[in-house]
Amino acid sequence: MSNAKTKPFEKNIRPVGEVWVWVTGVGLAVGLFMICFLLAVIAWNGINFFWPKKIAEITLSEDGRSAFRGEHTLPGVIIQRRNLTPENLSPTDSDLIDLAESNRDYMREMMVFTGNRDLFATQNFAFLNMGDIESVAFPDDLIRIERNQWGDAIGRPIAIRTADGNEITADTTDFIKTLRMKVDEVRDRRAEIIRIERRQMGRINSFINREELEIRYLRGLRDPSAAQVVELDQRLQRVEELRAELEPLSHASAALRARQNETQFVFEVVGGVIREQPLGDIINFYFPNKMSLTQRFGWFCWKIWEFLSEHPREANTEGGIFPALFGTFVMTVLMSLAVTPFGVLAAVYLREYAKQGPLVSSVRISINNLAGVPSIVFGVFGLGFFIHEVGAVIDTLFYPRMVAINTPVFGTGGILWASLTLALMTVPVVIVATEEALAAVSRGVREGSLACGASKWQTIQRLVLPAASPGILTGLILAMARGAGEVAPLLLVGVMALAPSLPIDDIFPFVHLDRKFMHLGFHIYIVALHSPDTEATKPLVFASTLVLILLVIVLNLGAIMIRNHLRRKLQSSAF
Repeated sequence: MSNAKTKPFEKNIRPVGEVWVWVTGVGLAVGLFMICFLLAVIAWNGINFFWPKKIAEITLSEDGRSAFRGEHTLPGVIIQRRNLTPENLSPTDSDLIDLAESNRDYMREMMVFTGNRDLFATQNFAFLNMGDIESVAFPDDLIRIERNQWGDAIGRPIAIRTADGNEITADTTDFIKTLRMKVDEVRDRRAEIIRIERRQMGRINSFINREELEIRYLRGLRDPSAAQVVELDQRLQRVEELRAELEPLSHASAALRARQNETQFVFEVVGGVIREQPLGDIINFYFPNKMSLTQRFGWFCWKIWEFLSEHPREANTEGGIFPALFGTFVMTVLMSLAVTPFGVLAAVYLREYAKQGPLVSSVRISINNLAGVPSIVFGVFGLGFFIHEVGAVIDTLFYPRMVAINTPVFGTGGILWASLTLALMTVPVVIVATEEALAAVSRGVREGSLACGASKWQTIQRLVLPAASPGILTGLILAMARGAGEVAPLLLVGVMALAPSLPIDDIFPFVHLDRKFMHLGFHIYIVALHSPDTEATKPLVFASTLVLILLVIVLNLGAIMIRNHLRRKLQSSAF
């Protein structure tokens, strides 16, 4: 009887929850696909930036010659081919539309990297109509030259002209070997020039700048004491001694720079134009059309290392990203060192010591709301509080002479204030994660410790915090992931497009927290939006973005490895 009554009821049951499980699963799959697709696009374009691409020699028809400066052939790297649509055409392209009716090739366009920006009116790219192209070839003798200025040059080598007037023509057997040897000599001299000017002369100039600031203060005194007059004379003498040390270094640098321009590299560019390029302006060269796969891979690895280790050139549009990479790493580490103790202490007080009530609840609500405040607001706070208030007080107490000559030390933007600003922005994440980790520690651990006679602080210090440390590191990982990629607050508290020196170097006191710095996120912003040729810098943007993502991943993996080690060590923890 009872079974007969329950049977109709069982038929009316519908698995409503399973539908929403499928919906959330689909949403998760779509989100993961979008993230993976975005990372794949960035990775492909970023890696493709370093791969050596073949140089094409494009022969133009009569119509193409008139459209492209009257040239018959054009060497360059084919970037892409695309179909022209009404959106790509302007109302003035009526003649192109008429041609398209008879030849469909006129509705296709080829984008070519031509290089030779000093020759082509500061442009790196040409857009050729497919109907204007007669043929495309890939001769082995085309060379791509990386230069200090005006970007890369593309052409055909002719000769090496030495200072004594001798020439080594391109048809000789050892031409490429000789050119490589000459370029290596130039590179070694360039490294020596950098060592002299940046390290030795830079160190001396930093000492001179310090002494000149002190001299400026002493000369500004209206009624100096006898001791201050003696100090002024001593500092003036010290400056003269430093300048005497600087003079032979300056002569050595000038002599090396003169030697850089002794040898000329002669090559042919578009239209048979002959160019002479001093070897001192050549960074590197290669013949991509005759490279084997192994040589291409070796060049690919070399370019990655060069990109990571070199300084930027030509307003950040050429060269490497080492100062930006180093500045991002140092800032993230300083931010982590600042946010962890404050976040953990605040969470311990709220969870273990504060009396739970409306006040503590309002504080928690405020912390959660603080995590949603726009990042630029924290930048404004960092500018107003850290720089104008705290920095001004530090200068007044410890650098009164700099204040007197209106030259702030900590009262201006620097990597310290940038790190503290981002620490303030990410501290809610650490507080929330630490509170959850503390709450997950078994109550029996606390009671057993207290029963054995330990104080509350001893219990928290020796049992609760170690057990909650994996959860604390989880909050730190989230904080680093957010802080490393933030750019908006840094615009107000110390980031620069091109910093003259690193925040850590070999000059005492070695760590310079008052210095401005470069950041990868800001570097990407500058290169993408403020470059004279955005098409030329687009691959650089993808490569820099890929490096920033990899840096965040490396920092997070380091914290995750430490967290997993603590989890294995503390098997009794809930984490």
